Amino acid sequence: MKVPKQTKRFCPKCNKRTEQKIDLVSTGNKRGTLTKGSLSRAKKRGLNRGMGNQGRYSKKAIKSWKRKTKTTTRKVLIYKCQECKKSTLSRSRRVSKILIGEK
Repeated sequence: MKVPKQTKRFCPKCNKRTEQKIDLVSTGNKRGTLTKGSLSRAKKRGLNRGMGNQGRYSKKAIKSWKRKTKTTTRKVLIYKCQECKKSTLSRSRRVSKILIGEK
């Protein structure tokens, strides 16, 4: 989906139509490798070594082609008002790619 870098739209804070800069919400941080419940932490603690049943760690991993995956992701646009510098979020929409700055 092609989106321009700037657009004119209504700003609820200024209560008028203003020029607004468009940006994309970042995906956020990835989880750390040593978080609670992670496989690498369990391996370091020695939970899947030795003989006998290892419980949840003795199961085979699911193959990637068997795992159901979505083909698109939800993208949310941030509109930042150039007058009051406040930003508002748009409704999330399912798109495979967003190109900001092209129209």
